[in-house]
Amino acid sequence: MINTKFNDIKAKHLKRLEQFTPIVERVHGKNHPEFFKVHALFNQLNSKLQETEGRNVDLHEEFEQLREITNQYDIPDDVCESYEAVYTMLEDLDKAYADR
Repeated sequence: MINTKFNDIKAKHLKRLEQFTPIVERVHGKNHPEFFKVHALFNQLNSKLQETEGRNVDLHEEFEQLREITNQYDIPDDVCESYEAVYTMLEDLDKAYADR
């Protein structure tokens, strides 16, 4: 079962992530090809959340892959605030999911 903290973080960040990830991919994908995988994993994670309405959803694999691809959500030096925001929001979701 997903906890209240995760649901709160999800409600706070999901729409912004839906907006930001394609933009960040378009702007930074050439110099940061790993972001293509980040975007794909976010889409996969988001689809699971939508399909299950957040109940009894298993996101372990997606968050594990995100941590690996992003080097534990380490923000590159040459990116914009939107890129930073995406990593921060994903990390918030990851931590809230882990704390459930």
